[in-house]
Amino acid sequence: MFRKATPILVVEAIEPCLPFWEALGFQAVATVPHGDRLGFVILQGDAVGLMYQTHASIIDDLKGLTVPRGGITYIDVADLALIRTMIPAAAVAVPERTTFYGATEIYAWEPGGNLIGFSHHPEQD
Repeated sequence: MFRKATPILVVEAIEPCLPFWEALGFQAVATVPHGDRLGFVILQGDAVGLMYQTHASIIDDLKGLTVPRGGITYIDVADLALIRTMIPAAAVAVPERTTFYGATEIYAWEPGGNLIGFSHHPEQD
């Protein structure tokens, strides 16, 4: 059912974070601008991936949702059908949506107050 989990680290600016990861061998494999700066980046180092997204980009992307400082855990799943039935309606932060990059996502608050994004990427089927 679950394929992998990737943290989304939430920051004010992405650009100052990149040299740290590049020095460790990570490469930016996807970027999304937000205004005149980066709003989102996927970094890959061997089999390990992580993402950064700015507060401003998240507010725009998730329609004003306030995200805790710790960020988001993004979990790729084989099918959202089971996840959809398991998440209590009151916990849903962002209802199911399809992104511009083709993923179907649902965001929910877990009981500890952390935001969890469940996603299905059809190209991985």
